[in-house]
Amino acid sequence: MSLAGLIPTSYRLLANGVLLAVLAGSTGALAWQVQAWRYGQQLERQARLHVDGLNQQAQAAAAQQQAEQDKRLALEQRLSASEQTHYRVLNDVQRDQSRLRDRLATADLRLSVLLDATATPGNGSVPATAAGSVVHGGTRAQLDPAHAQRIISITDAGDQGLIALAACQAYAKEVSTPK
Repeated sequence: MSLAGLIPTSYRLLANGVLLAVLAGSTGALAWQVQAWRYGQQLERQARLHVDGLNQQAQAAAAQQQAEQDKRLALEQRLSASEQTHYRVLNDVQRDQSRLRDRLATADLRLSVLLDATATPGNGSVPATAAGSVVHGGTRAQLDPAHAQRIISITDAGDQGLIALAACQAYAKEVSTPK
């Protein structure tokens, strides 16, 4: 006789039912586990894609920042060169003005003005002293050295203003022109 013959049928049915329930439960649990693995893989893939996207964005932002820094450096170099040119021109003009003032002070050089040939004596005009003059052209009168110094100072300030204006215009042009 077999073991199955000794167990009553109701117990056998109950055992089969329990066995089927255990098998069904383990199959369901196995299905849940497989599905959890699949979702885990999908989440991992999405996370990897997200990280790759963030890395690409970071690299693009770094490249753009580097390009902007390069542009700024180029602009700073151009402005520095422009400033050096401005300083050199201003220095040259100041040196020339200083030499001119020195020459006027030592009477090495005299300033003169052209007199109006139509002016009649007695109306406040300077008398013309054309006798012995080596200057060709109209009659000229020499200026007092102190007045000549003041005129040179005024022209010096004007020259410096024009140079500063040219430097400001060059700066504005350089900054506003996209390169």
